[in-house]
Amino acid sequence: MIKIALDAMGSDNAPAAEIEGAVLAAREFDYDILLVGKSDIIKKELEKHRPIPENISIHHAEEVIGMQEQPVISVRRKKQSSIVILANLAKEKKVDAIVSAGNTGAMVCAATLKCRLLPGIERAGIGLVMPTLKGAALMIDGGANIDAKPKHLLQYAIMGSAYSEYILNNRSPRVGLLNVGEEESKGTGSLKEAYILLENSGLNFIGNIEGRDLFVGDCDVIVCDGLVGNVALKVIESTAHVMMEMLKRALKSSFMARLSGLLGRKALYSLKSKMDYAEYGGAPLLGIDATCIIGHGSSNAKAIKNAIRVAGEEVAKSVNQHIVEKV
Repeated sequence: MIKIALDAMGSDNAPAAEIEGAVLAAREFDYDILLVGKSDIIKKELEKHRPIPENISIHHAEEVIGMQEQPVISVRRKKQSSIVILANLAKEKKVDAIVSAGNTGAMVCAATLKCRLLPGIERAGIGLVMPTLKGAALMIDGGANIDAKPKHLLQYAIMGSAYSEYILNNRSPRVGLLNVGEEESKGTGSLKEAYILLENSGLNFIGNIEGRDLFVGDCDVIVCDGLVGNVALKVIESTAHVMMEMLKRALKSSFMARLSGLLGRKALYSLKSKMDYAEYGGAPLLGIDATCIIGHGSSNAKAIKNAIRVAGEEVAKSVNQHIVEKV
């Protein structure tokens, strides 16, 4: 049985969201789930969800790394924190996958230091699954490294292609390089060099894509450095939130608008579901010698459950092995 360790103290809503999400996952999936955190707090929260599934257990962690703490310093100083213990469990192969919605930088740092990188990979990358008009796409890197060299962008493309093929079910995933224009001559010197590497890589490289192409669905793997990826992520999140709020206000503006909202309620729920990050669970940290899923800081129980689901799928489909083969 696949064993997954969950940081029970990570998110803004911890530990309630983590515990509820773990219970939902334990009841739905055939995984062993190990809750890592302060055992007394975890046990108290678990009591709210009786009967407690037998495939849930607890591993005590005395410390917690806060969202605002410096990643490298906190990982070095807080050796008994839930995030560091997660990484150690993965390093020692005591669990098959680790999941945290806590401090992203600390999770990346701990996982990279403890588990090391896969052979042939020099930088880990965070993959962000996004909805498009033609299905899900993966953008990598979402913020693990802000200063990627051309060869790192090539490695992101290789890792993203493996994930897209085996998790998102895209045969021969189309790879695009996020740039300021479609022409080969556009962008910085680093992007121009990356373009050449991708063109000669044997991947299904379709060339440069622009920001306006992100949600069209003509590209399955969007490659960029962590600075661009993280800025894009925050803009996407903000835009989605504002658009949904504007829609709500518009539907409440008059009797006819409210009536239209009621008539189109099913379609509106479908739209909300497609834009809801909780549906995708979390972002895979690709390139490390372990399966690691990083959840959103504001994750609710649904997001935690789906993050556990995605972690299990990644293990079951041997994504890391496929990455090494492609490299």
